Amino acid sequence: MSDTAGRLPGDPTLEDETERMIRVDQAGEYGAVRIYAGQHAVLGARASGQIIERMADQEAEHLRKFDALMNERQVRPTLLSPVWHVAGFALGAATALMGEKAAMACTVAVEEVIDEHYSEQAERLGDEDPELKNLIEECRADELAHKAEAEAEGARETPGYPVLSGAIKGASRLAIWLSTRV
Repeated sequence: MSDTAGRLPGDPTLEDETERMIRVDQAGEYGAVRIYAGQHAVLGARASGQIIERMADQEAEHLRKFDALMNERQVRPTLLSPVWHVAGFALGAATALMGEKAAMACTVAVEEVIDEHYSEQAERLGDEDPELKNLIEECRADELAHKAEAEAEGARETPGYPVLSGAIKGASRLAIWLSTRV
């Protein structure tokens, strides 16, 4: 990811790109924490609630690491954090109200988008920013484990799974696009 190779006038610099990556990834981890908070508020102590709580703890750890990186590199957060605060919780609560499998379907849909997103970022970074790339790959591995666990809990058995999954994936991609830029 040479700062000049393949760049056109007006393209973001390497520093701009890494700042955007950190900003969007921190926003994504914040959104994940809020989704799980909404699900946990509905599902509570049920077995799936315990699974969600464990996943939420990992997401909170990811968020702490991205918060620290933002502070260290003086990257501003997305201006959309208040939106993600409400929207994440609402998505989590709504899917949990649809049932435990729907809550798991939400996890699968979000994690599929995040897997693509983190994979693209890691590839784009190459060897240019090992600290950021390692964090992205660490988080990606956890996200894939969350997806596998949610699938094992019957996520794809949710009535209307393709529609629910498609809507959540579309919203996740929009959130990524917006948080990268705003």
